[in-house]
Amino acid sequence: MVMDQERPTDESYNIGDFTFLVDRDFMEKVKPIKVDFKDVGFSITANIDLSQAGGGCSGCGSTSSCCS
Repeated sequence: MVMDQERPTDESYNIGDFTFLVDRDFMEKVKPIKVDFKDVGFSITANIDLSQAGGGCSGCGSTSSCCS
């Protein structure tokens, strides 16, 4: 998950005060996607192992890898 600009191939989802952008082709491969907000950060679950989907995150911070 990253902050990004909307592209023509994206689907936009407005939930509360947040807008989520997901590439339409990627969404077909991973749907459904669930984003859970935690006390600090968030977790993402999907129909595939996101760590194998071209990036993945172990967490955000100075000593861990973030999605890009």
